[in-house]
Amino acid sequence: MPGAIMDGRALARTIEEDCRRRAAAYRQRCGRAPRLDVVLLGDDPASRVYVRGKFRASERVGIDARDHFLPADTSEADLKSLIERLNRDDAVDGLLVQLPLPGHISGNAVIAAIRPEKDVDGFHMHSAGALMMGRGEGFRPCTPLGVMRLIASTGIDLCGKEAVVIGRSNIVGKPLALMLLEANATVTITHSRTPAAKLEEICRRADILIAAAGCPKVVTAQHVKRGAVVVDVGMNRTADGKLCGDVDFEPVRERAAFITPVPGGVGPMTIAMLMQNTVEAAERHEKARARG
Repeated sequence: MPGAIMDGRALARTIEEDCRRRAAAYRQRCGRAPRLDVVLLGDDPASRVYVRGKFRASERVGIDARDHFLPADTSEADLKSLIERLNRDDAVDGLLVQLPLPGHISGNAVIAAIRPEKDVDGFHMHSAGALMMGRGEGFRPCTPLGVMRLIASTGIDLCGKEAVVIGRSNIVGKPLALMLLEANATVTITHSRTPAAKLEEICRRADILIAAAGCPKVVTAQHVKRGAVVVDVGMNRTADGKLCGDVDFEPVRERAAFITPVPGGVGPMTIAMLMQNTVEAAERHEKARARG
């Protein structure tokens, strides 16, 4: 029997409904909605699509989302100046700069310029350090957090399970591995330098297999243990322009117990977790103001 599909859209709607209730309560207490400011440089089509998705979700939830579209040739100094102005604005609860940035700007330097308490993307070193130390400070990156919520929706206890993450990016692979460790899974990270034969051997051990390699259909049925949970973080285009993930979906589904589709799996969850982080940031700011 084919594996059950983990419906990211349905789960995201549930999370957004919770965020909507919290945002409405916040608005009633504070006289304004939680606010999210998004900075985008240039006209990258994929980035524009992502930003539009974030704004549509903000409208559904009741978050006041504001955009700052800048030319691609904006200097790093000018970008940091805008970030500092938004950092100082007490009405701004969440602040993110859409990645990737043009080559002349250091992404790390820009992320470091955002105040940790407004870092709803969860990329700041403060957030990364809190995750490493197992502390509740900062924010968890949205895509890994969404993956963990999807896995939790299966009802499977991660304690003692063997988890394999394909990909070691700072945005997905590394923080996701830490979250899996936090849930007491035994974790292996593979990456572009893992030999292909070794990759298949490692993946076939996995109870939980997460593909975040950015390579179309790199995970085949031969990589998957029967009964595994397979989460596809990839978002790629085939030669004929069709959307696909890192997992060869139909053959892998025949072996998996649970699997995410592309689209409709991790993508909606990423945006839902951004909404959750933004509402959480607003609530934390409210408490900080109350403390004086």
